[in-house]
Amino acid sequence: MVKDNDTVIQEFNELVNMSSSELEDWLKEEQSESSGWSKDDGSGETVGHESGRKIINILDKNPSKDPDKYDEEDLQHMRKVVSYCKRHLAQEEKAKQNTDSKSYKSLKNWGHDALKT
Repeated sequence: MVKDNDTVIQEFNELVNMSSSELEDWLKEEQSESSGWSKDDGSGETVGHESGRKIINILDKNPSKDPDKYDEEDLQHMRKVVSYCKRHLAQEEKAKQNTDSKSYKSLKNWGHDALKT
């Protein structure tokens, strides 16, 4: 069953616990590029790193988190972020225990800092 947009927005805003500037600073770090699957376009960028850039755009475009200001493209990516974060948080206890783990770094690329509550 597909989640309705209101649920996706709520869960996105709960799971993405990094600010736009925190995420932007993280994505500039070399370690942010060392985890995750590489994109198929030959750029060397990982899927998660690209996701982080899209999240920054969503956060910057709608800092008040007004549900009416998200467009279909935003919602589509927000849905991916929620799915990714929920799946990996359920499977990867390492992310909370080891900041050097690929799990921790990958989740951070997707806007979730597992050390934040």
